[in-house]
Amino acid sequence: MAFTNSRKTERLVIRPLRKKDYKPWLSGFESRQPAVRKYDPGKIDMSECTKEWFAALVAKHQSLAQEDTAHVFGVFEEKSETHIGMVDFSTLARDQFQWARIGYTIHNQHWRKGFAKEAVEAALEIAFEDLDFHRVEAHININNEPSYRLAESVGMEYECTRKGFIYEGLQWTDHLVYYIQKDPGVVSEMAVTEE
Repeated sequence: MAFTNSRKTERLVIRPLRKKDYKPWLSGFESRQPAVRKYDPGKIDMSECTKEWFAALVAKHQSLAQEDTAHVFGVFEEKSETHIGMVDFSTLARDQFQWARIGYTIHNQHWRKGFAKEAVEAALEIAFEDLDFHRVEAHININNEPSYRLAESVGMEYECTRKGFIYEGLQWTDHLVYYIQKDPGVVSEMAVTEE
């Protein structure tokens, strides 16, 4: 069964990548501006990202979704079909937890237009309504203010700082943990049933 979950907002479409998305996807990355702050990768060398490479990426995303390991969504402007960025959910645990981690990135040429908030709000709808997660966390570098401000703007709450949590830049780094939960009165269909 193909992974097809999607949402439309006023300006955006959030959906899995398709093979036909290669040109807008590549253009989104190639049109990035030079980095303007930490955690902004800026321009990226896309020379190895051929049409065949992209087709394999699309297939990999489908496989990860079928395995319920990760659910990766492209963010597109609806009218122009411009690739704006990506949102993904990694499954941390199922059973009685129904717990995921969210990641998000918007190409820097599209910053300060409200696209990130719009995309993440729609993606959270998918997480709770379609993927049946109960809890979603964002793990954010402690000095990445734009990211934690985005998390707060979509209703996520600060929970804690996890020390030495993620290995990056050749060291274990501290991360802020923000979370949001499905309405506590709603019981997940995927949760463990009574024996």
